[in-house]
Amino acid sequence: MNSGSAHGGSDPGSAGIAPDAAVLIVGEEELLVERAVSAALAAAGLGPAGQPAPGGAGAGGGAPDLQDVNAAMLNAGDLTTLTAPSLFGGGCVVVVRSAEDAGKEVTAELLRLAESPPPDVTLVVTHSGGAKNKSLLASLVSAGMRRVDCPVVKRFGDRMDFLRREFSRAGRRADDSGLRALLDAVGTDLRDLAAACSQLAADTTGVIGQETVARYYRGRAEATGFSVADRACEGSLTAALEQLRWALATGTSPVLISSALAAGIRTLGLVGSAGRGPSSNALAADLGMPPWKVDKARQQLRGWSAAGLAAAHAAVAEADAQVKGEAASAGYALERAITIVVACRAHE
Repeated sequence: MNSGSAHGGSDPGSAGIAPDAAVLIVGEEELLVERAVSAALAAAGLGPAGQPAPGGAGAGGGAPDLQDVNAAMLNAGDLTTLTAPSLFGGGCVVVVRSAEDAGKEVTAELLRLAESPPPDVTLVVTHSGGAKNKSLLASLVSAGMRRVDCPVVKRFGDRMDFLRREFSRAGRRADDSGLRALLDAVGTDLRDLAAACSQLAADTTGVIGQETVARYYRGRAEATGFSVADRACEGSLTAALEQLRWALATGTSPVLISSALAAGIRTLGLVGSAGRGPSSNALAADLGMPPWKVDKARQQLRGWSAAGLAAAHAAVAEADAQVKGEAASAGYALERAITIVVACRAHE
């Protein structure tokens, strides 16, 4: 089966079809799908918005005509009309979105078009990859369409890899601390992450690390309890205390920070007790948490022992009670708890 990836290269189509005459884009990660569609348009001589690309032209000398339609809105015969030769030449590009929603007659028409595309026609089909109308996928690939996969990026490690690729595309490099800080600051949406990478690449110099991201996104990641907890679980006392003070200064509730610390230690205990045997996906299903969280916990577990986790859990429980009314200073209680947690990381 001919298959490509939104992350890398791809094989040309088979059955005598020109490499970019018929492209099947599969997946639900919107940013990657849009990039794959844009790449197919560029190969046909069109820009991302369908305008003629610089120097691009169809076989007839003119810019290709773009038809971008949703499969659910198509009726029988519409695709034949859309791909009919133009009096002005230049060919056409037909993008059929959400092919899983195509009716029976449109599905059959799509397959016929993929098997024998008219001259000067580029066909681009997107499909979510789910169970709905899944048989169409195999049929379109068998017909010779080049498949590009755009799966949802869920795992922590995959998001880190995505960020590395984004910076590499911009001719820049970020270290792991910078990548983690960016995830903390921006979140998990790929569009937001891609925009952040582009902005950092344009506005900063040198290797992009945690300090660079912290300066650029001051008041976002640093003001969350989970960022404080992550730094503590990783054994970074200075960073954890800095982010704690900033979080408190920007109005983050001490209760939320103590809850995040408790959740972080509890996650380490759950993942650590399972050992290294189960895969991230299998363990995530058992524990009821996303796979990326399992990957993150496994990275943070380095340096922890069972005794250390137990002692850290007791310290955080004490701090939780103190910030809920037993302590005169919630900030001091949290600082003390973080100091103990970091010390427990090296406990044997």
